[in-house]
Amino acid sequence: MNPTVSIIVPVYNAKNYLQRCIDSILHQEYTDYELFLVDDGSTDGSGDICDAYAAADARITVIHKENTGVSDSRNLAISQARGTYLQFLDSDDWITPDATKLFVRAATEHDCDLVIADFYRVVGERVSHKGDIEDDGVLTREEFAAHMMENPADFYYGVLWNKLYRRDLVEKYHLRMDVSVNWCEDFLFNLEYILHANVFYALQAPVYYYVKTKGSLASQGLSITKTVKMKFMVFEYYNEFYKNVYDEKAYEKSGCPSTAFFLDAASDGTVPPTLLPGAKSSAQSASRSVLPRSPERVSYRSSTGAASFWTAVWRRSPCAMI
Repeated sequence: MNPTVSIIVPVYNAKNYLQRCIDSILHQEYTDYELFLVDDGSTDGSGDICDAYAAADARITVIHKENTGVSDSRNLAISQARGTYLQFLDSDDWITPDATKLFVRAATEHDCDLVIADFYRVVGERVSHKGDIEDDGVLTREEFAAHMMENPADFYYGVLWNKLYRRDLVEKYHLRMDVSVNWCEDFLFNLEYILHANVFYALQAPVYYYVKTKGSLASQGLSITKTVKMKFMVFEYYNEFYKNVYDEKAYEKSGCPSTAFFLDAASDGTVPPTLLPGAKSSAQSASRSVLPRSPERVSYRSSTGAASFWTAVWRRSPCAMI
């Protein structure tokens, strides 16, 4: 009998936090799942940790592969998954004990194609509640896209790990991560999935702890030329997405969504952080500034503004802070 949920975790040199991630999955209140741990050519012993967990729990499948990147790792697991739904985690993050239960309950009770949930953003010992859609409830594709248009650079919409997907839709339309893209590949997958989904549910409960440790494109060693080309490709895809969601009249009325996508700040630190349970306060609020300020909205009418515009293109996106 196939499991209800396939949980997918790409793993690369994650030994310092991998156990926390896996333990949070194994301690789920909902137990009808299979877990894929995809070892992407780790050299720090992460693969051995995965194997040890698999030996103790039959629900765990470990895939060892050469280092080909997170997108390829996810694609490989998707191809082997048997669950009705797909759930994703990053190996340095963790989930609340009721995360999978809440996802599945929302999906089954409302017969929806995508469930999206709030999450916690963790910086050191401080945590902030992050969300965007303010009410629990069912949404149409157009309603969901309208929310996304209001905050296009918010990676609440761009990432995989705060969502639950129907695997049959993924397979029916042959949806996979684009392994040629190193920026916003999650968001591109989501846009494609949304085009084929009809019923959405926004879950107010934060179910995921996202640890802000990821690097930028620059730290990945990508050239400026390749990075700019990638970003313009994503912006164009984003614009085409809305042309498909809305009819011509509604699209024209909405303005140019890609312009908002360019300029909207991808700041997820506007909520004052609190301490993680058990953490000690350093002078209580002396380190409140650990969360970055939201960048000011830019103008690009002058030469100085043009430079600011390109700064926005470089830094702002639903993936810029991932």
